[in-house]
Amino acid sequence: MEYILRTLTKKEEVDSIIRDTIDKVLVLRLGRSSDPLCLQLDDILYKSVREVSKFVTVALVDIDSEDIRVYVKYFDITLIPSTIFFFNAHHMKMDSGSADHTKWVGAFQRKQDFIDVVEAIFRGAMKGKLIVTCPLPPERIPKFQLLYKDV
Repeated sequence: MEYILRTLTKKEEVDSIIRDTIDKVLVLRLGRSSDPLCLQLDDILYKSVREVSKFVTVALVDIDSEDIRVYVKYFDITLIPSTIFFFNAHHMKMDSGSADHTKWVGAFQRKQDFIDVVEAIFRGAMKGKLIVTCPLPPERIPKFQLLYKDV
């Protein structure tokens, strides 16, 4: 149980973990602990965290907390779960074939999908890239219709 996923409920906690996670990919899962899809993703993250602990830190962010609203608004979290990646306090983006490269929306289908994604982000970040190409085949990437207001 030493790899229990940390839950963040305050803006200061999120700021601190983003700032203090050095030379590792920081994975922030934004969602609710009561949502079935979030629980499915949490299970995959929990099962994967031990294998990737040398280069990944995972934290859960409760979007119902008032302090977290600034992040929900900034990252335009309209669908949950949404997963955001950072490396050395830089927001890492991933081209997964959707219009939104800033976050992963939905759950990963299996543990290996998550591991492949964070390995690609880590390798890209070590080369100085801020956006990487998703290593998963298109059929394993969740598809959502994104609607943009006032565009």
